[in-house]
Formats: sequence, C-alpha cells, structure tokens
Amino acid sequence: MVEQAAFSPHPPVGPRSAEAFGRARRVFPDGTARVTIERDPIPRYMHHGEGAFLVDIDGCRFLDLNGNFTTLIHGHAFPPVIEAVTQQLRSGSCFANPTEIEIALAELLCARIPHLERIRFVNSGTEAVMFAIKAARAFTGRPAIAKIEGAYHGAYDWVEVSQAATPQTWGDPEHPAATLYYRGMPQTVLDDVVILRFNDAEGARRLIAEHAGRLAAVLVDPMPSRGGLLSPSPDFVSTIQETARRHGILVIGDEVLNLRQGYEGASARYGLAPDLFALGKIIGGGLPIGAIGGRSEVMAVFDAGSGRPVLPQGGTFSANPLSMAAGLAAMEALDRAAFDHLERLGDRLRDGLKRIIARHGAPLNVTGAASLFRIHPRRRPPHEFREAFLGPREDAVMKELSRFFSANGIALPNAAAACLSTPMGDDDIALVANVFDRFLDERAALLDTLKGE
Repeated sequence: MVEQAAFSPHPPVGPRSAEAFGRARRVFPDGTARVTIERDPIPRYMHHGEGAFLVDIDGCRFLDLNGNFTTLIHGHAFPPVIEAVTQQLRSGSCFANPTEIEIALAELLCARIPHLERIRFVNSGTEAVMFAIKAARAFTGRPAIAKIEGAYHGAYDWVEVSQAATPQTWGDPEHPAATLYYRGMPQTVLDDVVILRFNDAEGARRLIAEHAGRLAAVLVDPMPSRGGLLSPSPDFVSTIQETARRHGILVIGDEVLNLRQGYEGASARYGLAPDLFALGKIIGGGLPIGAIGGRSEVMAVFDAGSGRPVLPQGGTFSANPLSMAAGLAAMEALDRAAFDHLERLGDRLRDGLKRIIARHGAPLNVTGAASLFRIHPRRRPPHEFREAFLGPREDAVMKELSRFFSANGIALPNAAAACLSTPMGDDDIALVANVFDRFLDERAALLDTLKGE
C-alpha cells in the first residue's frame, strides 16, 4: 500500500481555476472549449504535465488516469516526442508538399497492424471515421451504415445516431430505435443508420441481413468506451464479420481509442479483420491526428493518380509534419515490451480493484482490458450498453468517486474509460487501489443506495 501522505488533500477547485473560469465564461458559450470538459462545478485548469502526472494552475498534482481521453499513452512531455517535434519545428511546421516523415509513420503502422495495407492521414478521430464511412459508401455504392447502440465515434451526424440513447428512447431490444443526438438532426440521417446491440450476435445477424441491400458498412469499436468498455464475445465478432462479408458489406474497425490495447491493436486481439480502419489518438504522440486505412482495393477510392478520385480527401493540415514527427517518435517507443508493461499493470489494477470490491461486498464491478479500465456502479458486469446505462443513483455514485479521487490526488474520468501510461509503475497502481479502498470504506452509505442493482 502507498502512504497517502504522498499527496496533500486537494480542494474541489483552486482560486486560480475559479478566476480562469470566470474569464472563460465571457468568451465561450458555457465557459469551456469542448463539451467533454468535466466540471464540479468549475473545471480545473492545468499548468503542465510531467510523465504520469498533471499539475494544475493552483499547484495541485494528480496522477493522470485520463491521459487526454486515452491519447497520452506515454504520459506528458515524453522526451522523444519533445525532441522530434522541436527538431521538426525548426525545419518548418507545415508545407503544401509531402514530407518523408509521413511515409515513415505510414510504413510503421502498415507493418504493424494486420489488414492495414494502405493509409491516409487526417486531423482527428472524427475525420477518420467520417472518411472511412465515405470510403465504404464510395466502394459499395450504398448509403446506409450499421453501428452499435451507445458507441461513440466522433462528431459526424450518422455516427452520432443513438450515441445518447436512453431507456425512454432506445426502443424494442429486437429492433433498437435510431435516436436523435441533437435537435434538428435530419430524419434522413436516422433513416440511414441501423442500430445493433453490442454482444447480441443473433440480433446483429438478423438486422444486417434485413437491411443488407442498402448497407455500405458495419461500424464496430471492438470495445466501446462510452458503451461500457465491455469485452466483445467471440460469437458477436464472428457473426458481424461473416454476415457483412456474405452481403458485400464492409466492416470498419474504429480503433481511434482502442489501438492502445496491443502492439497490433484491438481488432487483432479480438479476431476482427476490418476492411477499413479509423485510427487516431496514440498515433499522434499527443498532437492532433487521425488516419483511415485498410485493404488496398477499398483504399483505391482515394487514388487520384489518374485524375479525380472516386472519393476526394484532403485537408490543409492532414499529414502535417509536427503530428507525423510526434506520432513516429511515440509509436517507435511503443514496442512489444512497452505493451507488455501496460498489460501487466492493467491486469494488476483490475484484479486489485475486484478484490477490494469483493472484500467490501460493494455493488460495483470493473471492466476493460490492457491499459484500460472502467468502474461500474452495479454488482454484475454489464454485457452491453443498456446494462451499463447510468440512472440518477448510479451517476451520483460515479461523480462522487471522481470527486474523492481528485481530492486524493488522482484524476479519474467520470463514468468513462480510464487509462494507464508507460511512465506508471507498481506504486501508482497501489495508490489507485489504496484510494479506491478508502472510498468504499468512507462512502459506504452512498454505496448502499445501489443495493439491488
């Protein structure tokens, strides 16, 4: 166990963060520049990161289990990335022409990830998913997609459908409803999205076959973070793969988040062989990036060698040298030994949290794999999004858990995927377990509200 004296108790928010938020509210619609910023009720403003730790502008230090939403697999200020970006910045930040470094990063990814034969770089995971779907439409000549209920794939209209489904809107489990994400979303978007339930193999087979004539692709995150960070059943994976192939439908593997599950990524880990991939986050070394990749014949829709391509794709900052340099440095450091280290730490943490839960008899459980974990406020592990959905009581418990961790020097995302990074070691894992143990002890009355879940 780690002595908690290593961290002094942190206040909910410091005065400098409060002052910064006051300024921010005068220039941003809700005081923040992105909806994913957590506030309680004011966000913490960060000053710098150092390895596995964050330091806010009030001087409070935190073990970072967020990693900018799982992006920073090497933690903060990773020296090889700093060196690579500094050197590239001296040579130029961006050009209208290509650079050799984009080839080097592409070669690394194509050599490492099975079924990734060709690749194109973009600027975000959202853009990667968008162009993967467009590529599937261009290749098949069909407009519609199928996606998993509750799964997050970025900010493209078609992938936002049923991202925020609730018990009041998600409909019959046999025929999940395509639900709005925002007011004014076109009905035509809803009409071109078929919703599947995670780990419902028979339902996936039936719905894909039923809509096969208009489906361009099935979009699959092998372990959807907002869908619960749940392991896919082998039957579910094989059913999607086989049914899609039978009907000439492409499979898109969204590994923007889950590429960090192993040296070859998450699809290889779970037996999925996508026709197209969407990549992002860790491949940029902490800088903005996205990528679309896949089978050569499908990726040929982007080929402009003989004139206008079937699907034009460009972007002023696509394959920009800074992101390419940072990504190459980060990915070169992610060798098999680095992934083995993360796997060992992840197994130790998840196993430790489960033992603590069992000792307390708490109505909680833990899911995840490799360097990812998520704590659920219910006794039985969920198998799909509807079982992982948080009602008001569960949401209150998870917010208090994040608040308790923050007060004890750990940045834990609220009810989302938490992650480890390569600078972490056994002492950091012990610290997380120690604070979690104290939470179960000191918040037992709050946990009693979950009894029966």
